[in-house]
Parts: sequence; C-alpha cells; structure tokens
Amino acid sequence: MEHPEPKVWAVDGTPGDSVAFGLSEVFGGRAPDLVVSGTDYGPNVAGLATHSGTVGGAVAALESGVPAIVLSTGGLAAPDPVTTVNARDPTVDFAVRLIDRLRVRAGSGPLLPEGVGLNVNHPVVGADGRGAASGVAVTFQDPQPVLATDFTESGDGTWKVEVRPGLRPGARGGDVEAVGAGRIAVSPMNADWNTGPGERAMTSALIAGLRP
Repeated sequence: MEHPEPKVWAVDGTPGDSVAFGLSEVFGGRAPDLVVSGTDYGPNVAGLATHSGTVGGAVAALESGVPAIVLSTGGLAAPDPVTTVNARDPTVDFAVRLIDRLRVRAGSGPLLPEGVGLNVNHPVVGADGRGAASGVAVTFQDPQPVLATDFTESGDGTWKVEVRPGLRPGARGGDVEAVGAGRIAVSPMNADWNTGPGERAMTSALIAGLRP
C-alpha cells in the first residue's frame, strides 16, 4: 500500500484488497456512505461478472455492510482501446446522476437496502464511443458464460489456453440483452450465492435419508 498524496491511496492487490484496506485503515472503521468499484475496461455481464475482480470489490464492501456500485464500460465485442476509453466519460456522468438519485431517495438513510449492490454496465455507443446510451434497464445477470475456453497441450507438459467469444442470444430482461441494445444495464446484486426456498426444498429431497 502507498499513500502518494493527500486523499489518494494505492494498493497492489485485487479490488477486494483495496476495499478491505480502505474500510479498515483509510476510514478507520467509520464506514463510508458508498463504495464504487470501477469503471472497468470492458463489460461485467453474465459469466464475466461472476469472475470479475471489479465485482469482487463491491462484494467486499457489501460483506462489510457498506452499499456498493460496480461500474463497467464496454460492449459485447472485444474492447476497442479508443472507443472503450472514450465511453468511460458517459459512464461516469451516468454514475454521478445515479448516485444523486440515490441520495435524494435515501434522505438521511442508507443509499441502498442492506446487502444490495448495483452492477452497472454502460455500453459503448457511437463511432467514437462518446454517444449516449438509448436508455436504462433494470436487468438480471444473464446465465450464459459469454466466453469459451480452449486448452491445447504443448507437448512439453504444459498447456496453452485461448479464450474466444462464445456469446449466445441474450436472455430476455438480462444484462446481455440490454447492453447489446445500447442500453445501460443496472442489475441488483448481493454478496452471497444463496438460492431461494424452492432450491433448498429440492436439495432437501435429494439428500433425504443420506447419512455420514
């Protein structure tokens, strides 16, 4: 960890490490109103979100009881350096409007319900990436993996890995569909992988009578 100038800290680690250090040391146990993780270079939709360090930063905040927002900038194709970087400006502009809306709605209370974060994916719009999104959609995390992985044995005991897009049509109402249509996807998220009562009942039926 480094402290190069007032109000600026740098952490050589994951986004989750950064959040943990910030909550523990920078804020000294006095929780901030909000943690914003990102904006990321490229989207965090579908299976990308599950494996994302940027999303992990928000999860670290939620685990500590602090409201959190993930910001990501990118379309569904391989990120183009120029347009993706340019699209970060409208991403941040939207984030400011979103946070202002949360502040107004929250009054003197918390910005988000306890344990709930927002995963915000802003598309790249226009030839230069600076275009305005066509709308804002409340979405869910599309269940598809997005990327396909190929492993090739090199012959010397090692393997090479190649990753290629494996995108399928987006689920209706999901984050992939929204970003593909040029809309900003806002997906509520939490910090755990618990399922609902239906899945628990199914699991109980599956293991009924099972003994150690």
